[in-house]
Amino acid sequence: MRKSSPSAVGPVHGLDRFLADPLGLAIWCTLAAFGTYACMYGFRKPFTAGTYVDAPFGPGAKAWLVGAQVLGYTLSKIIGIRVISEMNPARRRITLLGLIAFAEVALLLFAVVPAPFHTVCLFFNGLPLGLVFGLVLGFLEGRRLTEAFVAGLCASFILADGIAKSAGATLLAANIPEPWMPAVAGLMFALPLLGFVWMLGRIPAPDAADVVARSERTPLNAAGRRAFLGRHGVGLILITLAYTLITVLRSFRADFAPELWAGLGTRTLPGLFTRSEMWVALAVIGVNALTVRIRDNRTAFFVSIGVACAGLVLVAVALVLQSVGGLQPFTFMVLLGIGLYLPYVAVHTTVFERLIAFTRETGNIGFLMYLADAGGYLGYVGVMLVKNNGLVGTELLPSFLRLSWAVVILAGAAFIAAGIFFARRHPAPSR
Repeated sequence: MRKSSPSAVGPVHGLDRFLADPLGLAIWCTLAAFGTYACMYGFRKPFTAGTYVDAPFGPGAKAWLVGAQVLGYTLSKIIGIRVISEMNPARRRITLLGLIAFAEVALLLFAVVPAPFHTVCLFFNGLPLGLVFGLVLGFLEGRRLTEAFVAGLCASFILADGIAKSAGATLLAANIPEPWMPAVAGLMFALPLLGFVWMLGRIPAPDAADVVARSERTPLNAAGRRAFLGRHGVGLILITLAYTLITVLRSFRADFAPELWAGLGTRTLPGLFTRSEMWVALAVIGVNALTVRIRDNRTAFFVSIGVACAGLVLVAVALVLQSVGGLQPFTFMVLLGIGLYLPYVAVHTTVFERLIAFTRETGNIGFLMYLADAGGYLGYVGVMLVKNNGLVGTELLPSFLRLSWAVVILAGAAFIAAGIFFARRHPAPSR
């Protein structure tokens, strides 16, 4: 997909030279993507640091608030299947800033609208934010170093989840009222967001060598989307199923982290979230970014499927050790996070990127990612509805552990089946 070049924005000759160097471009793209998406989390996740036990719904209030935001986020992913796949590159930055501004207004309304009606405000907070990832991803795809760039982007939603909750917990400790805390946190992230979005706008278009290596990325209309699904639908459904299950469990772990830590017998100090997710990010990003070294696109695709399965094996090992008392709570949560994010990030960085590259399909990653994300967040909304109706028990930790085993088995089977489908549909060329 073609992006605007720096010269289209204005003459910054020193910066142009910096971005013409591969190392300079890598540093710039990674920092711009990481920073933009991390700041977006400052408008989405700090509210989960609260408990909201004084709300009219009582102890179940937080689940309704999380569910409302996720419902808006999910609808955004469904809308994004069309909007992101057809997005004109020239409109990305202004669209991104407009979406963030809308989300902050919703948080301000959350502070002043009385409970339980303020729940609707979190729906409208989540509605625009689901499109941000696809807008940022559009600046990074279709390049020889895409995996490394997107790994930096993915590091943001691992680390930023903990940072945002730590920011929320810090504001609560400073006696900011729970209803106002999310809006105040969002304002804290607004200024750095503007700087990082400016950086995105300076990223040059993929060069000729990128196009040869990864294929040109273009907007994809409805007819193109139907044709793509017609050729690869079975494999995409299997990957989406696995991704959906992992998204449900990952989101459960993220949104109810304070409750899960409490169930494990650990007091949730503000820095705990950031510290645990830092280790997760280092491990996951290091592994997934290495696939950029695999030049053959078909090989890289199947390696990424293997990485996803390895992550699920790690989740199973952590569950077994935790059940026999062989892990400290911090170690358990970190290993679980690594195991879940390995497949989650593999889909973001490599699976779809290399699928388009080795099949030489017309289109963009945004279409495939939003197809998968729509399924993932619909699944999570379903879990929230079940939880709110009391069907998974009153204690979160036992329900979470049972759900984890189901995800390991079903998602693992789906990834393996997807690998078999694509191996048969696109056999290795004879030498």
